[in-house]
Amino acid sequence: MKKMLLSVLVAAAVGVSAFQMVTPGTPEKAAGTTAAVAMQTFKVNTEESKISWIGRKVTGEHNGNIKLANGTMLFERGALRGGTFIMDMSTITCNDLEGGSNKRLVDHLKSDDFFSVEKNPSARFAITNLAPRQNAKAGTANYIVTGDLTIKGITNQVSFPATVHVKKGVATAKATLKFDRTKWDIKFRSGNFFENLGDKAIMDDVELNLELVAREEAVAKK
Repeated sequence: MKKMLLSVLVAAAVGVSAFQMVTPGTPEKAAGTTAAVAMQTFKVNTEESKISWIGRKVTGEHNGNIKLANGTMLFERGALRGGTFIMDMSTITCNDLEGGSNKRLVDHLKSDDFFSVEKNPSARFAITNLAPRQNAKAGTANYIVTGDLTIKGITNQVSFPATVHVKKGVATAKATLKFDRTKWDIKFRSGNFFENLGDKAIMDDVELNLELVAREEAVAKK
């Protein structure tokens, strides 16, 4: 009986050692190959990158910009694998108003009615999942990006299509991200929370247009 049990344990151990898990979406390595593919880190150039926002209301819309504080994108064999981006909410601007009207709107956006910038000076987006679009036509989105968006210390998941390319150590990414502001406790003049707002109602969806430029860290140091 002991000999039989020993034989079973040895066979099981051999079976486990011969089994190799392959992560979905990761190219399977040839037998006997142990060298891992190096992950490439690309640092976002905050001066070349751009984030613009659009907020809509019953009577029109406003738009402006927000600067990136920093960001990284991870690639493996030219395929996007991850990324994290920090937005400096204190840099929010308005592009369609002038003078006192501009200042009043920007101050209001920074207040507790909206982004509570004094308490929460940054917002963060971190990629949690990527779904490549096979055979995407040139100029169209080649990824569906899913990630955690943190605003005012509140985190919710968002998904959106993105166009991402890498060439000669430079990565570019373009995307339009829309989020329901009320999920981040920004309910000012929301028709879903306040009645009889009439033409003073502000739409819940906020649009962010992203244009990112990043360089491979090893290349950027040269």
